[in-house]
Amino acid sequence: MDMLHNNKKLIVIIPAYNEAAHIAMVIKDVPRSLDKISEVLVLVSDDGSTDDTVKIAKETKADYIISNKHNMGLGKNFQIAIEKALSLGADIIVNIDGDGQFDAQDIKKLILPIVNNEADMVTGSRFSNKKDSKNVPLIKRFGNYAFTKLINLITKQKFTDTQCGFRAYSKRAALKLNLFGRFTYTQETFIDLAEKEIIIKEVPISVKYFDDRKSHISGNLISYGFKSLAIVANTLRDTQPIMFFGFPGTTLLSLGFVGGLYSFIYWLINHQTTPIKTLFIIAVFFMTFGLMLIIFGLLADMIKRVKKNQEEILYKLKKKEFKK
Repeated sequence: MDMLHNNKKLIVIIPAYNEAAHIAMVIKDVPRSLDKISEVLVLVSDDGSTDDTVKIAKETKADYIISNKHNMGLGKNFQIAIEKALSLGADIIVNIDGDGQFDAQDIKKLILPIVNNEADMVTGSRFSNKKDSKNVPLIKRFGNYAFTKLINLITKQKFTDTQCGFRAYSKRAALKLNLFGRFTYTQETFIDLAEKEIIIKEVPISVKYFDDRKSHISGNLISYGFKSLAIVANTLRDTQPIMFFGFPGTTLLSLGFVGGLYSFIYWLINHQTTPIKTLFIIAVFFMTFGLMLIIFGLLADMIKRVKKNQEEILYKLKKKEFKK
């Protein structure tokens, strides 16, 4: 991790979409004085809101406002905000949702491991403290549990909340980020940064849910689940191709081999292909398709090595571009 000294600039980014009812409260609650932080700036990144989000953000005196001409999706909006924060000289970046569910006073807890050089990404956890997690609706707890188990399996780490958008990033982690998902970014950042051996830490945070509040992102949980799974699958394909292609390929190859071997032994004993002819055809298909997936995995792993070098070059170029 890059060495951090005292008196660093913190930029709090607030991605927002039609958050006129809450954006002023979120901006006002951001603490402007923090230990070892020389300056705290608020950057509102509006994603094509059709209400008064931008107007209220200006009236509440957010330091910077980005206003996308149309709704680009939370993932893309997050990427734009990160790049803007880096261009403004941020040493630490905190992302907090604009809907008022998170307590901005928890920012001091989020940045502490970064200030102390213990981590490069710190994420808030709504589930590390069972008392606080009671506020989270049951269906969202289940969805978070399922996705967190999946991310833990992929990253080989133990997290309790991989969907929380309340996070802090060091400048190094922000420069290392290379995201593609337009819909959301929460799972993709975990896989991307863990693959790059960035140290990620969780801290407990509080959260409140409003009965009349419907999330723009996870309002339709089925749609959210499928879109998030697609992002996770694409990220896994790019970062761990051997697992992505190799596991199903090996499984199909093994099943095909067993089926083919059974068919061959049956033919040797009975000297006929009935009734195992169909089984033999399926076995050959499984072995062929499985072998193809394994070859795809090996080729993709070669491409991954090229991608790793390209990302390291990109990191150095960005580091030079955003150097104070």
